[in-house]
Amino acid sequence: MNSASYEKLRSLSRGKFSPQQFLKLKALAANTVGVNNSIFDVELNSLLSLYKSLAKEIDTIEKEINKLIEEVHPHYMSIPGIGSLSAAVIYSEYGDISNFSNPGQMLAFAGIEPGVNDSGTESHGGRMVKRGSSQLRYTLINCCLPLIRFDMTFATYYSKKRGEGKPHRVAITHVAKKLIRVIYALERLDIDFNTQKLH
Repeated sequence: MNSASYEKLRSLSRGKFSPQQFLKLKALAANTVGVNNSIFDVELNSLLSLYKSLAKEIDTIEKEINKLIEEVHPHYMSIPGIGSLSAAVIYSEYGDISNFSNPGQMLAFAGIEPGVNDSGTESHGGRMVKRGSSQLRYTLINCCLPLIRFDMTFATYYSKKRGEGKPHRVAITHVAKKLIRVIYALERLDIDFNTQKLH
């Protein structure tokens, strides 16, 4: 295992395989007891064939998803951080945004509206209720991570929430709520995302 081996692994991992991980793998390989048995060769080849077959199927499905979402091309695909696969998840979960009369309904559908505890005279906002689609919630939260890095408005909003003493997970959930309101506005107004017009 040399520098050429590392470059190949780094390329396959799309740059995620670090030199430190390579050195650790090299040390593990050097200290691993080898097994010389033909049955293990057969098993390994069988697993590799299965992996390649599944990877090919996934690639075919992803290409089809990309093609379908490009045909629909919702306005929220213009938001930085929302790629075609994320947009496909959002579209498959929400469908036509015109079915929702306000962003609050979309928040409730995703299960990221705050819980409410009513005690007769008082109403307190509680933790996230986490009803709705966990896949949609996961996708929306993940879309917020590049947003707070590359869009000043969302970054400022995230910093404001952190400045209020909210931990990262709570602050990012607030960003997800803002993202849903933006998605609703874009589809209702039939316009693409423009950070200059965002407030």
